[in-house]
Amino acid sequence: MPILLILLAATVVELSVLVAVGRAIGILATIGLLILSSLTGAILLRREGTRTLAAFVEAIRSRRPPHHELLEGMLIAAAGVLIVLPGFVSDALGLLLLLPPLRALVRRRILRSASRRAPARFGPGAVVEGEVVDDPAHPSPRGELR
Repeated sequence: MPILLILLAATVVELSVLVAVGRAIGILATIGLLILSSLTGAILLRREGTRTLAAFVEAIRSRRPPHHELLEGMLIAAAGVLIVLPGFVSDALGLLLLLPPLRALVRRRILRSASRRAPARFGPGAVVEGEVVDDPAHPSPRGELR
């Protein structure tokens, strides 16, 4: 239910801003401005997406977990959705989310929130060292002797 209320409020805000801008500068100028912001967002989206994909590939090649790169990709995708939605408020939020410093701030906040909500399941503990020994007297799962 809260998500529905948020979407409804966002729609009302977008329409109010569109009407206000349309009255201030005219309908054609408003449409032109929407198209211009969408094109600018698409260019920035492509650039940042390519940069994040390169960082993801580099993380995989260096054999380290690509946690930050995956979250960056998700934030860039969210920015793309915001830019595609018609309206000035969503375009502004999407364009802001494409800026690397702001995206890093949002990423840190998401990671902090996630770490508070889901603490690590496996804490420090004892590790039992051992080895696997094949017993030739027992048959393998296929019925053969090893």
